[in-house]
Amino acid sequence: MVFAAFLGLFRRHVRNRFTMYSDMTSNAVRVRFAPSPTGLLHVGNARTALYNWLFARRHGGSFILRIEDTDLERSEARYETQLLEDLHWLGLDWDEGPGYQSGDLENGSFGPYRQSERLLIYAEHTGRLLDEGKAYRCFCTPEELEAERSRAAAEQKPQVYSRRCLRLSQSEIDQNLAAGKPFAVRLKIEDHPLRFHDLVRGDVEFPAEVVSDPVIVRSAAGASAGIPVYNYVVTIDDALMGITHVIRGDDHIPNTPKQVAIYQAFGYKVPEFAHLSTILGADRERLSKRHGATSISTFREMGYLPEALANYLALLGWGAEDGHSETFTLKDLVPLFSLERVTPSPAVFDFTKLNWLNRHYLKQADPQRVSKLAERQFCRRRPDIFPLWAPPEVYSSETVEFLAQLDPPVQVDVLPVELIERREKWFAALLALFVPQVDHLDELPDRTAFVFGYDSDQARADHENAEVLAADSARTVLSELGARARAHSGILSPEEFKGWLNDIKSATGIKGKELFHPARIAITGRHSGPDFDKLIPLIEEGTLLALGIPGVLDRIVRFVGV
Repeated sequence: MVFAAFLGLFRRHVRNRFTMYSDMTSNAVRVRFAPSPTGLLHVGNARTALYNWLFARRHGGSFILRIEDTDLERSEARYETQLLEDLHWLGLDWDEGPGYQSGDLENGSFGPYRQSERLLIYAEHTGRLLDEGKAYRCFCTPEELEAERSRAAAEQKPQVYSRRCLRLSQSEIDQNLAAGKPFAVRLKIEDHPLRFHDLVRGDVEFPAEVVSDPVIVRSAAGASAGIPVYNYVVTIDDALMGITHVIRGDDHIPNTPKQVAIYQAFGYKVPEFAHLSTILGADRERLSKRHGATSISTFREMGYLPEALANYLALLGWGAEDGHSETFTLKDLVPLFSLERVTPSPAVFDFTKLNWLNRHYLKQADPQRVSKLAERQFCRRRPDIFPLWAPPEVYSSETVEFLAQLDPPVQVDVLPVELIERREKWFAALLALFVPQVDHLDELPDRTAFVFGYDSDQARADHENAEVLAADSARTVLSELGARARAHSGILSPEEFKGWLNDIKSATGIKGKELFHPARIAITGRHSGPDFDKLIPLIEEGTLLALGIPGVLDRIVRFVGV
């Protein structure tokens, strides 16, 4: 009795929610992104989210985030948290859905926005279909269904359900239920083609016999409501939330006729569909981990800027009307985006192009922002040196004094403000020199490693270096450099070093690569790199920052003396 009363109240609650949707303005655009928290957000789903967001913003509509977490075995809270962070990082905000920060309440009038919290809604809808004769219980065992499929395959017929349970009498159904026999619930497909309009691909039609009678609830038994399947719950959610346009990947095309049939069974309006093309790797196979980074969190860790990745994702299947523009901020994209410009042809993920866009946005980014992002990469890869500074407010003089008075006392080394400022200025110079040389920021620690010092033995053992150093001219250059380095004291200026090279050139006749490459190997351990007039001041200033950076003179003397 209590459950029946609750179910009655719940049914009125569902009807009220749908009435609220029916009263909405008919031309209000409402789209949704409905990921499953069973793994990391990958570029395909991120593009789907982006296109939905752009479409909503272009038309002044609503972008809804809904979490499809009915797969309880695979769904994890950490994946949902990462998903929300990734969307936020990309710059995609949602008008309705779960709160972004932990503890935030849902926003929107059509929740809950997690499917695991909507199970009673699905149960009510299933009861309605059964009551109206639009669905029926299927008591067939897995073995019986497999036998049907095997016979159909042997006879080269479509592998569709025979509808044997549709023909059960009510007494047979009651006997099975009384015996606790498990069952699935199947939707009865009407005998007419299932059609829908795809805004990317045009009109699409599926014969009814191809769809068969799909299972909408599985593993039900006795009082158990069973487990509603994806095609069923997503359709109910889209209808009750007033979704007007379903924009998703083309792998969902086979699901669409089943969903259209569910819409029709309930009398709900069928939304517009837009199925986006598959994203392929360079080998024309579906993009996967073997092609490289595919998750948004990985791109974040690699030091890609969100505006670069969002820009590139927009170009995976869409293009501007002028046919050549390729750099767009989200703000730029909103008035330009349209589904009419989306192509059904597969998109190939081109890392070279993504890297080009990232370099473009790195050049435009605020230097302080790039500095903070780059510092994270150095802290992760070079914890022996980084962070280069600690905020003075973390260790105020009062805090230092307090810690020193504890028993036992805690001694904190606080960097002088002047040294912090010099390190910040030096790090900015380091980034100004090397950021233009990288595709993404996680390349910086390796690219700049020699600035902090290098191993002379490894430098000599390097194959390309060894070829340079094997020449008689290289030995002459290094001997001349070593003599001058030993005779010099203090900081070496780029002008002085340039004078050394000119003197060596005049005295020996050695010039060009034969002169510069041995000198560069002695200073950096590499035969190529930035210009000396920029590199030498950077190294020499670094020696004054208490970071253990060897100076140019020490490098030359150590290398020549090996």
